[in-house]
Amino acid sequence: MNNKRILAVPRNKKFSPNHIGNDDAIFSLTKLELEKLGGQVDLVFENEFLEMEDVPYDMIFTMARQKEVVKKLQDLEQAGVKVVNSAFGIENCFRTNMTNGLVDNAIPYPKSYVVSTDYVGEEVFDNLPGKGFWIKRGDFHAIHKEDVTFAYTRKEAKEILKEYALREIPDAVISEHLVGDLVKFYGVYGTDFFFWFYPYDNNHHKYSEYETINGKSLYYEFDEQKLQQIAGESARVLGIDIYGGDAIVGAGGTFHIIDLNDWPSFAPCRDEAAGFIAQRIFQKFSN
Repeated sequence: MNNKRILAVPRNKKFSPNHIGNDDAIFSLTKLELEKLGGQVDLVFENEFLEMEDVPYDMIFTMARQKEVVKKLQDLEQAGVKVVNSAFGIENCFRTNMTNGLVDNAIPYPKSYVVSTDYVGEEVFDNLPGKGFWIKRGDFHAIHKEDVTFAYTRKEAKEILKEYALREIPDAVISEHLVGDLVKFYGVYGTDFFFWFYPYDNNHHKYSEYETINGKSLYYEFDEQKLQQIAGESARVLGIDIYGGDAIVGAGGTFHIIDLNDWPSFAPCRDEAAGFIAQRIFQKFSN
């Protein structure tokens, strides 16, 4: 990769709720690691990228999520430019797309329904077991804490859907509430890197009030290698290489993936992860 020009497009701060510094840090470390491998890396921000009439690069790595940027990256990919994470994979991680992709590929996932935000029926709630419902905006990632909200009753759930509709969010995912330990993980597809931890124990979660709903960690035993395998398979079916997510581990060691993100912060493990991320990008650019 010596003397190869690489374009780097970091994430707009709007799309890093409570993780602006962490997202900047892992991206900067990855840029340094790629430069150690011989790449010449030029950095432009999302809005600058949109203003570029010509993009004279064959290789781009990005944390971008702005929809207009993702579309432009997809056009470049179709023209032969190598992009990591793939912009098609980034779009696959929008909540509705992620839900459909994981369910369609038999990834263990909470029982869920994708509905229009004008939904006023009862059938979805009738079919979801347990107490309470998770309501999540479907068209994108969570930007505001209300974009992932726990509703204790159907009435609350419907009020949240109305609020989404007023914000012109077209669809939402309604999921059952799973009882168990929340586990957060990070991985780099095609490498040995995988890291998991209990976020509440480390004060690492975008919205700390979720701990009240999920409860304290009970540290149920589970197969860590299986979690790594399923997380990697989830990344594969969605088409992303640099990924992270959340799982709920229940009593008896069963687990369900509840979220998968393209290129998260890797905050508790970024110094170790950056080299593996650069290695994977190098692999993709070299193929």
